[in-house]
Order: sequence, then C-alpha cells, then structure tokens
Amino acid sequence: MTEYALAFVVAAITALIATPPVKLLAARTGALDRPDARKVHKKPIPRIGGIAIYAAFLVAMIVVRMYAELTGDLLRGISGLILSGTLIMLVGVVDDYKNLPAKVKLLGQIIAAALLVVGFDVRIDFVTDPFGDYIYLEWFAVPATIFWLVGLSNTINLIDGLDGLAAGVSGLAALTIMCVALEQDVMIVAVLTAALAGAAVGFLFFNFNPASIFMGDSGALFLGFMLAGISVIGAVKCAATIALIVPILALGLPILDTAFAIVRRYRGGVPIFRPDKGHLHHRLLGLGFTQRQAVLLMYVISALLGLSAVALTEVSSQIAIFILLIVVVSILYGAKKLGILSMRNA
Repeated sequence: MTEYALAFVVAAITALIATPPVKLLAARTGALDRPDARKVHKKPIPRIGGIAIYAAFLVAMIVVRMYAELTGDLLRGISGLILSGTLIMLVGVVDDYKNLPAKVKLLGQIIAAALLVVGFDVRIDFVTDPFGDYIYLEWFAVPATIFWLVGLSNTINLIDGLDGLAAGVSGLAALTIMCVALEQDVMIVAVLTAALAGAAVGFLFFNFNPASIFMGDSGALFLGFMLAGISVIGAVKCAATIALIVPILALGLPILDTAFAIVRRYRGGVPIFRPDKGHLHHRLLGLGFTQRQAVLLMYVISALLGLSAVALTEVSSQIAIFILLIVVVSILYGAKKLGILSMRNA
C-alpha cells in the first residue's frame, strides 16, 4: 500500500474509532450545540467532533512515519503545521464549550497562524502572473500568509451549517489537492491531504444527516487551517500559483459563500461577524430542499470545482484564467438568483 493510501485508511479508521468516545465526552461535559432560531437541528447535539478529526490525522501521520523521510526546512515546516494546527484546534475546543466572542476567537486564530508563519518560516514568498513571471511579495509575505490561513479557516467554519456539509466539502477539497500533488509528484502534500481526507470521511459516518455529533469550531477551524497550511507547504515544492489556486477553486463554494456573507452584511448595515440565515445552504432549504438534498447538491458542486482545479493544472495560465472567470461569473449569477447578496429573509 502506498504511503498516501495508508494515511487515508488509517485516518478514516481512527476517526471511526475515536468519534464515539468523543461524543460521549461531549455529552458528559456539556459540549452541546443547542438549537436556536438560526440553526436547523431541533435537539442538543455534541459538538467537539474536531477532537476526533485531529486525533485521526495525527495517528495517520505517526503510522506512515512521514518524518523519517523529511529533512531540513520541510521537516521544520511540517512540525510547525502540526503544532499550530493543534493550537487552532484547542481554540476551537474552548469556543465549543464557552462560545468565545468573535474578536477573541479571531485573535486566537491569528496567533496560531503567526506561529506557523513567523515561528517556523512557512509563508508565501512569491506568486506567478499569467505570463509565468515571478511576483515577490517581500514584506507583504507574512501578513498575506496569515490572512490566507485565517481566511481559509473561517470559510470552513462559516459553511458548517448542515449535517455533513463542512466535513464533506473539506474531504473533497483535500482529495483534490492530493490528486494535484500526485500529478506534480509532491508526495509529502499527497500524504498530508490523504490523512486529512481520511479523517473527514471517517467522521462523516457519524456527521451525515441525521448527525449524532457536530465537528464544532474545533473541527472546522482545524480542517480549514490544515488545508491552507498544506497548500503553503506545497508551494515550497512546486509553483506557488498551482499550490494556491487549487484549494481556492476546490473550496470555491465556501470561499464565495463567505465573501457573499461579508458583502451581504455590509450592505445590510450589520456587523460582518453577526451570524445570519442568508448562506447558500439556508437558501436551498428555503427553496424546499431537504438537508440531505442540499448537502448532496453542494457536494456535487464542490466535486465539479475540484475536477476543474485538477484540469487547470494541465492547461496554460491564460486558459486557466479564462476557465476561472467562467466559473466565478456562473457562481455570481447563481448567487444573485438565490438572493444570497441580500439581507432579506437572512
């Protein structure tokens, strides 16, 4: 069995084994997501499933003995990713129990990101333009990378509104990045994303509708942060633009949904951190979709975006930009039709 296949299987099995005791722990310690006017579930649900996802990822990394094949800066980067990922998972756990104020939670995310970027020197130093020329970020590299890490973490967190949605979309994104990493012969990224996908898939067994446990902020922040961090590490081994454009497209649905939420709340004159019911999944439910139907439709859209991301690595930069424009315009048109940019009924 190849290393990335082993990582996927071990992570999936570990998540299947670890989730029931985590669910029991949540019930006994009061880590419950209680229903309210904005949420769609009708009874309290345990919500620290991110601990099981984190444990599954970590066990997979240990089993495949990834560190034995790493040296120098790459070893340091992977160590930093796991350490900072642990920190952001713990921030999520605290929030799952205490419902931290948005600004406090954001500060914790920034600290975790800064630990990776500044403490372990993992950052986006350059990108390439459509003509293949390098654009060096220089002093902007640190804040840009922190913004990337924190931003992607929150896109997963904000889309976590229906049973199985965040886990499924994250798993599909991880598999997309894994396929591109294999194509580019970047084995370390393939192993990392395979483990992350396996953890999400194993957890999904308990999280798909009707969910018996939620991943909570501990899981959503961890998955988003790891996808973002792995992409930055991938930029060390291949073209930065390829390493970053793939997760952007693979996570196009939650990224654009987050962007729409910011625009919607700004236009409506409400704080951008205030939750609402204007997200895509809320709109689909409003159109009469069941939870399962809405989630499965969003899986299909995410899978298509993932396939597009893989295809983009095989074409020229100019064609890739053209395809991206078509995708973005199509999504914007759909968003307008669904009323996602309006605060009405949100």
